[in-house]
Amino acid sequence: MRARGITYDTGFAPGGRGSRPVLDSDTVRRELRIIAEDLHCDAVRITGGDPERLTIAARHATDAGLEVWLSPFPCELSAEQMLPYFAECADRAETIGAAVLVTGCELSLFGSGFLPGADTFTRIATFTNGDPSNLAGLPEMSARINAALADIAAAARKRFGGKLTYAAGTWENIDWTPFDIIGIDAYGDPAHPAYREGLRALRQLGKPIAVTEVGCCTYRGAAEHNGMGWNIVDYDADPPYIEGDYIRDEEEPARYMRELFRFFEEESVDTAFWYTFAGYTLPHDPDPHFDLDLASFGVCKVMSDGTLTPKRAFRALADICRPTSPASTAAI
Repeated sequence: MRARGITYDTGFAPGGRGSRPVLDSDTVRRELRIIAEDLHCDAVRITGGDPERLTIAARHATDAGLEVWLSPFPCELSAEQMLPYFAECADRAETIGAAVLVTGCELSLFGSGFLPGADTFTRIATFTNGDPSNLAGLPEMSARINAALADIAAAARKRFGGKLTYAAGTWENIDWTPFDIIGIDAYGDPAHPAYREGLRALRQLGKPIAVTEVGCCTYRGAAEHNGMGWNIVDYDADPPYIEGDYIRDEEEPARYMRELFRFFEEESVDTAFWYTFAGYTLPHDPDPHFDLDLASFGVCKVMSDGTLTPKRAFRALADICRPTSPASTAAI
């Protein structure tokens, strides 16, 4: 692999549920230095809905020596609303010298008008409810996404001189013609034949492949739930709590990470990003029913006072990114 990295969230809001209410520039600077110097990452995919927050983080990442993949992450916007949004982000990507602009993420779920549903969580619930009729609309959905992406890519090309990609869901049939890099959120089981076949089919298109996102949560069996592992929290309760009985297991994501990155090496993936650095609204608690970190994909856990502490996945990623150097054991 050419580059190994991690996603870094500046805050996005599916269904109006914000992932990072407060963003402090000094904190962002410190955390991106940790990504570069302690995790030894080559690259960082900076995600978020606010273009100004993205710019702040991207500048700190550049200062830290990281390859920046600027990944605007709007939620609940229509195709028409996305076009000026991504045009502005392309201008910003050019100004800060980003290496890659990621023109959206899983628009079928996070965008409006591609799948039925008033918001992201409704669309996810409908799409994953097991009804076979949901699959009937996938060709039309993909056609609408491809039309939107063609317009977004054309507008971005006029403003941004770097490379373009898109973070696709595995169910989205993307036309990769407008893009330099194939980007896939590759949640799944690398031991399953279809997983390998899917990556190899994309490789036949002759463009570099980036795993724009992959990860799992921090409980036993979470890898089997891959991208849906977060869905064990009752967010409507006050305070939110874990529904059901789950066993905290920090080795689960570390094991899954090692397995995946070995697989990506074998399959000549260009770049892979683990999801994610921290789940800022999912603090750790000694009580397993209130330990929201169980539902976090982060390599750091958020403590009750807001500080971050490395999990086993932190050390695993540090080893993967720089195998000859021991991972830092310092508290963050």
